Amino acid sequence: MMPLFAAATSLMFALPAAAEVDIQQIETPMGFKAWLVEEPSIPFTSLEIRFKGGTSLDAPGKRGATNLMVGLLEEGAGAYDAQGFAAESEALAASFGYDAGPDSVSVSARFLTENRDEAAELLRQSLIEPSFSETAIERVRQQVISGIRSDAKDPDSIASATFDKAVFGDHPYATDQSGTVESVKALTRDDIVDAWQGAMAKDRVYIAATGDISPDELSALIDNLLGDLPDTGAAMPEGYDVETTAGTTVVPFDTPQSVAIFGHKGMKRDDPDFFAAYVMNTILGGGGFEARLMSEVREKRGLTYGVYSYLVPMDHAELYLGRVASSNDRIGEAIEVIRDEWAKMAENGATEAELEQAKTYLTGAYPLRFDGNGPIARILVGMQMDGLTPDYIATRNDNIEAVTLEDVKRVAGELLKPDALRFVVVGQPEGVESDDAG
Repeated sequence: MMPLFAAATSLMFALPAAAEVDIQQIETPMGFKAWLVEEPSIPFTSLEIRFKGGTSLDAPGKRGATNLMVGLLEEGAGAYDAQGFAAESEALAASFGYDAGPDSVSVSARFLTENRDEAAELLRQSLIEPSFSETAIERVRQQVISGIRSDAKDPDSIASATFDKAVFGDHPYATDQSGTVESVKALTRDDIVDAWQGAMAKDRVYIAATGDISPDELSALIDNLLGDLPDTGAAMPEGYDVETTAGTTVVPFDTPQSVAIFGHKGMKRDDPDFFAAYVMNTILGGGGFEARLMSEVREKRGLTYGVYSYLVPMDHAELYLGRVASSNDRIGEAIEVIRDEWAKMAENGATEAELEQAKTYLTGAYPLRFDGNGPIARILVGMQMDGLTPDYIATRNDNIEAVTLEDVKRVAGELLKPDALRFVVVGQPEGVESDDAG
């Protein structure tokens, strides 16, 4: 059975062009909505389910509950303990994945057509009848705590945590979704059950499927899979208006290379200028070796192996972030170059050559994302959560091409805020002082 599944997954179909994706929208008798791309040539299906909310739904004082709960979903369900669940998954050649993020809980499943009903029933038990046994809780709890302790020694994790704590006040985004050693140790089974009921409910579910399954078959599968979920989950967090001040926060850490996270407020995903901002960022720090930051910081000065920037449009706040690492004696110079490039782009925008290069890169790379059933299902469910329509796949590159040089300059002037660009540096940076304003 397993070799057949392996062969099927290795032959996932690749689309010749993103615009050819044929998305069917279905609504089940129980009212669930889903997007489907049928591909019957290979007898397996990828199913992607997302629950909006994620770890930001953790109750006050229960940080880490949703993350721990998700880690337990395949550690025993229905009639199966953890070993039995794994053995049954393997016997069915089915693959299940569970993950938690700040804004969603994701469930990924792949199963063969010949085992579809049995695999869906096993998945249903993990979602509807998780055991949350004390034995499994203690085992996964120790794994989570080990990860938290490991992050406490990682400069990148320390920098991100320091930046988030400074920016987000008392919002859940301010603290790590895994929780702290103390908060995870204090979580009880009742806390985990509460997190499960709060995070996985009908009023926040998004579904996409790709592969060998018809609309009627998918509809019946979804109703059976999710029909017994609670109607509503926990209340969503409030939105948060990010404010930063220009300057540097230094976190002393014994390492020969300093890591810096930098940024300020970003842009919402549904902002009319999002495409212009996306193109502008590609030119500044998001386009690999052709981006300005990479050219100025790495290629011309040899200050780093990598530097980049990216938009972070979360559900309840938005950031514009970047990351660089350099030796302790050169990180200060790298920071100054980044500040200069941030200000230059804000004031002058881009050149025509940079704009055309960015468009070529972004439009050429887009079809490559659609390289199999699993990636397509993930893209489709992500589009739904972002409030996009199915024709986005066909029109996305047109929107990129429509961005003008004037758009880039205008958006750069509005989005980039040199007077609010905050750096958090973890290491022993020579000549870089903390201003304590972060």
